[in-house]
Order: sequence, then C-alpha cells, then structure tokens
Amino acid sequence: MTIGSDGPAEKDIIRDKVRKLYSAYQKGYLGGEKMPEDENPGLDKASKENYMYFTLPMALNYQRNSYVLWECANRLYSEADAGTVFDCQKVCSMPAEQLKEILVKYKVALQPNKQPVIWKTICSTIKDRFDGDIRNLFRDNNYSVWKIKKYIEENKRDFPYLGGNKICNYWLYVMEKYTDVSFTDRENITVAPDTHVIQASARLGIISPEEIKSSDVQLIVVQRWKELLEGTEWVPIDIHTPMWLWSRGKFQVEL
Repeated sequence: MTIGSDGPAEKDIIRDKVRKLYSAYQKGYLGGEKMPEDENPGLDKASKENYMYFTLPMALNYQRNSYVLWECANRLYSEADAGTVFDCQKVCSMPAEQLKEILVKYKVALQPNKQPVIWKTICSTIKDRFDGDIRNLFRDNNYSVWKIKKYIEENKRDFPYLGGNKICNYWLYVMEKYTDVSFTDRENITVAPDTHVIQASARLGIISPEEIKSSDVQLIVVQRWKELLEGTEWVPIDIHTPMWLWSRGKFQVEL
C-alpha cells in the first residue's frame, strides 16, 4: 500500500509509522551514536576551514562507505599539510599529479583519474566565484536553500557531483549540522534519496515495489516525502537520518 492508493487515511497510517521511527531514533534504538561526519578535526564551526572540510570530501561521497571516507578525510586533514588540499587557492596552483598523489595516498580519492579532477574543479569554482570561501555562496544567495540549489543547478558543471540531487541536499544538511550556517528556508532541503533512504521509503509504503525500480525513483521519493510531511512537525531532511540508520540496520526495529 502506498501514498495515494487510499487517500488521506493512508497518509495518516504512514505518518504514524514515521512518528514511531523518529521516536526509535531519538531513543537510540537505531544506533547512530556516531555518524560518518562526526569524524572531523573539530574546527571552529564558523571558520572557512570548517566549511571547506565538509564540502570537498562530500563531492567524493558516492558508491563507497561514508564512514571510511570521513575517516580518511580527517586523517588527511590532521596528518597532511591541511593548508594545501583544503585551500582553494593552493589547490588551483598545485600540479595535478601532486594533488592526485595526496588524495590517493590518504584514500580520500578512490578513482585516481576522476576524483582529483572533481576536487580541483570545485576548488576552482570557489576560488573564481566566491573569493576562495564557500561561505560566500550562502551569503550571496541570502542563505536561501532554494536560491543556493537553483544557482548550483544552473552551474552544475562547476559543482561536479556536489550538484547532484542526492549529494547536494545531504551536503546542505551537513552544513546545517556541522557549521554555523542558518538557512531561511530549511524546509527546502529534501531527503537525500540514497539507496538506504529509497529502501526505507519502500518499507514505509512511500513508494511501491514497481516505483523502486524506476529510473526516476529519486525524484519520486523526494516528492512523496514533501507531500507526506506537509503540515507536520517535520521537514523532509529531519527524517533522513532515522531512515538511513533503519535501513543500514536491516530494519531490525519493528514499527
């Protein structure tokens, strides 16, 4: 049974399950005492360095274990010359082979010919358009999620992978959680429809077994959560972590 099959009554049934899931998350029944991004050097939340730390590795966060990625990123920041690979100006003046050697050595980049290019492209964008400071992207767009996402969408080639529907929304969520940024319209941060969120959405009845196989499943999931949570105490991104943990734990908690 999925949203839309039985009208408002079905929405209420699924919302009740969501409340149980969120309660289980708050009580610690889903785990999550440590999330992947908790692996960080503990920088000043307001600093440019902190914003850059949570931006650049995020663009490489696909088809890999997130916990391992952030462990590698933290090791890179702590052991290497942090002022080099997390500084846009220095990255842009660095020989490509040097950047590649560093990112591969610390296993931040697993695809040696592709991922260092992604890292450098984003650094070039931040250097050329935002004076080397990603905080200026938020400021220039009045701290509006809608405007930030629109800007990135219109300039997607300049934000490789970071501009993807899944990673972009999760990145904005991480920014909100681990930096001092405050968005004016956080309701526009959608769920980040990764594999775990899609599987959890299907388990809750947000999408059907047929829809989970659709090439548009990410867009369907985003829209369904927006519709389901409208008028509730949550915005979509609030439900992301409980679903992610629930799926990662193989749905052992019954709702």
